[in-house]
Amino acid sequence: MATNNKQTIFLPLENVESEHCALIVDKGLAQVQGIGSHKVELNNRRAAITVNNTETVTEAVKTIKELGYGVTTIKQSFPVLNMTCASCAASAESIVKFVEGVVNASVNFATATLSVEYLPDTTNPLALQKAVQSVGYDLLIEDETTQQETLEAIHEKKFRRLKKKTTWAVVLSLPVVAIGMFFMDMPYANEIMWLFATPVVLWLGKDFYVNAWKQAKHRSANMDTLVALSTGIAYIFSVFNMLFPDFWHARDMHAHVYFEAAAVIIAFILLGKLLEENAKGNTSSAIKKLMGLQPKTVTVVLPGGEEKQMPIEEVNAGDIILVKPGEKIAVDGMVVSGSSYVDESMLSGEPVPVLKTEKEKVFAGTINQKGSFQFKAIKVGRETMLAQIIRMVQEAQGSKAPVQKLVDKIAGIFVPVVMGIATVTFILWLILGGDNSVVQGLLAAVTVLVIACPCALGLATPTAIMVGVGKGAENGILIKDADSLELAKKVNAIVLDKTGTITEGKPQVMGIRWLNSGDTTKQVLFSIEKQSEHPLAEAVVKHLEGSQALALSSFESITGKGAKGTYEGQTYYVGNKKLLAENNISIAAELQQQAGEWGKQSKTVIWFADSSKALSVLAISDKIKETSVAAIRQLQEMGIELHMLTGDNEATAKAIAKQTGIQHYKAEVLPQHKADFVKELQQQGKTVAMVGDGINDSTALATADVSIAMGKGSDIAMDVAKMTIISSDLTKIPQAIRLSKQTVATIKQNLFWAFIYNLIGIPIAAGILYPINGFLLNPMIAGGAMALSSVSVVSNSLRLKWKK
Repeated sequence: MATNNKQTIFLPLENVESEHCALIVDKGLAQVQGIGSHKVELNNRRAAITVNNTETVTEAVKTIKELGYGVTTIKQSFPVLNMTCASCAASAESIVKFVEGVVNASVNFATATLSVEYLPDTTNPLALQKAVQSVGYDLLIEDETTQQETLEAIHEKKFRRLKKKTTWAVVLSLPVVAIGMFFMDMPYANEIMWLFATPVVLWLGKDFYVNAWKQAKHRSANMDTLVALSTGIAYIFSVFNMLFPDFWHARDMHAHVYFEAAAVIIAFILLGKLLEENAKGNTSSAIKKLMGLQPKTVTVVLPGGEEKQMPIEEVNAGDIILVKPGEKIAVDGMVVSGSSYVDESMLSGEPVPVLKTEKEKVFAGTINQKGSFQFKAIKVGRETMLAQIIRMVQEAQGSKAPVQKLVDKIAGIFVPVVMGIATVTFILWLILGGDNSVVQGLLAAVTVLVIACPCALGLATPTAIMVGVGKGAENGILIKDADSLELAKKVNAIVLDKTGTITEGKPQVMGIRWLNSGDTTKQVLFSIEKQSEHPLAEAVVKHLEGSQALALSSFESITGKGAKGTYEGQTYYVGNKKLLAENNISIAAELQQQAGEWGKQSKTVIWFADSSKALSVLAISDKIKETSVAAIRQLQEMGIELHMLTGDNEATAKAIAKQTGIQHYKAEVLPQHKADFVKELQQQGKTVAMVGDGINDSTALATADVSIAMGKGSDIAMDVAKMTIISSDLTKIPQAIRLSKQTVATIKQNLFWAFIYNLIGIPIAAGILYPINGFLLNPMIAGGAMALSSVSVVSNSLRLKWKK
């Protein structure tokens, strides 16, 4: 919030439809610490709460959601401009959190993005931008379609400007270094060094001083503050010594100048920033590759058959698009004529092209091979799978791993602490330094300010996350947030759904045995299954294709058991044996015997009955995916305990488990019991991953520590899951776990070197070795070390790209 005074915030409520609901929400808000007063206004569908900080608003929203209701919020990401270090990110994040109506805010330095959740009735992007601008930064709040182009233009301009400044800084610093180190006694040496160093400090290094002043006005400090103080002190001290050498001569001291230190520090830091900017650009190469997959123009077939080239932005759902050999597919759709093989490797990670014929789905960003075809546009713009993948990858790369929270706290206080150490260093040198205490103390303080760098700390985690998430996307593994990527390495138990996960999810009717096979009974079965959404129902409909659909007077889906429908006053049931038993339906011996034989063959058995007796039994088979056995073996070799849960019968579940090598399985499991089973494993202290593809898996996915959805499954499963395997290939799961281990190891390496660098560098810069061996670190070397610390961290993260 803007001040520490209490503010009244209105939370727009969802699903609060009665006084009873309002009372539950009101009681929940009463438990949230920090809320002064609260009232649920049922007529306005909102809750009025009095708070004095963002954390309380966040907690209130979280509490309402945990009670089963909703709060209308908007989640958006905005590029943050003009940040120079991790302290800048902490400063920008802090100011956004004080904006009234903000529920959550996070600024990622590596991606230079603000991820924010806010109440739409209380604040807006302009208010967020104004807050960020008040501390010297800026937000890019353009529409998403133009945002990326603007960002690239800004980045390109910044990179060119930085390259030019760095080149001039190095050119102008070289003669200063040469004179300062080898030709100090030449005539007018000080004046010549001053002449070359001044444009480096005051022109090429101007941004450091401007940014430091902006921070100072808001009683804040960042890396620019350290650079401005160190180079400013060295430059002013040198100018004073050059103009007034007698001040020191009168005290039997030599009037040293340190123009080379001031110039070289700025040159090194500019060089470091240039290398860092280039390396950071490489960490987001996955996003650039994905964005480059969508063509700018398409060939649309008009109603009269005429072909017309038009920009991708003008394509509408329903348009017929022609794809020629070698062209990229522009939007998601369905083939209406022609056929061809399509390379979907950039979406699925699978190198083998997929045959696309009539009624097959095609996706934006995939590449047509030799044939040509026409397809009907179904999803365009932001709705395409490619657009969603790009959005998910961007959000994941911008999210923060749990370890980053500690790093952010350290980065937030890092600069003030370093300034304090530099001050103490100077004072100690004045007291203990002897004859040259002032000069040596000043140099030691400058060196401390120069060598300390919060950037390496700030870049350690997010750059590794960016590369890890990007590498996952390139291999067909979509990771929604950094938490999941970090947690996946700890998984020691995986729960697998059967249909569509272990098996292909394309069941086929392999046999049907009728007790009395009249046309009407077949039509009733066809009509009930046509209204069901279950994958097995789809197989029955396909098998009975050509039957006439009847007008049922009622239809009801019975979760985990089947469905029932009423036709001409008679109730009919389709489903498992449990459904028949619950309704006291008798089964003829011949049907029972046939069901037993099919069960032994690992076929799924479903029954069709009227209200008194079974009318037929059907055998449905779903082929095990070719890669499932290999994936399960790999996971077991990694020491992970595997469990298969299925709503199928015991015989089928046992046969599938035996064929795949799974030791633990449960049959006839209802959807709600899948989540209970995940909780049981968690209570045993296990870190559980749930892998599923259907609507009935969504609760278990939400319950698991790491949730993984199959890309060819339901949209709900993918929305709930934190990871999505686009190709639905189980071998991607051990890949995801290995990627998690590699990413976390890289984060630990980066943090280790960032901390060690500062822990060792700062004391040496302060002069801790001087009493032992007379060593004092040169400020120029300190500048180079600081510049290289950030580059080394980013470079180490980039190594992830080439690991298997």
